[in-house]
Amino acid sequence: MADEKKITLYGADWCGDCRRSKGYLDAHGVAYTYVDVDVDAAAKAMIETMTGAKSIPVIIFDDGSYLIEPSNEALGAKVGLAKD
Repeated sequence: MADEKKITLYGADWCGDCRRSKGYLDAHGVAYTYVDVDVDAAAKAMIETMTGAKSIPVIIFDDGSYLIEPSNEALGAKVGLAKD
């Protein structure tokens, strides 16, 4: 398993890419916090300001970096997982 890092996934339940990213992290036992931007308007505004985009998911890491709509391969590389 990858080293434990703080990961926050901002998304929405209706979003297919969000469900895919959550499923990927879940399947690999990677801990993360999920924030539903349809419920948390402040979080939605924060990620839009931070990224300059309205796309989700946005996945923010403890080093301050983030991925927008990442592929499973890009997400796996970022969290230190071997390529599937």
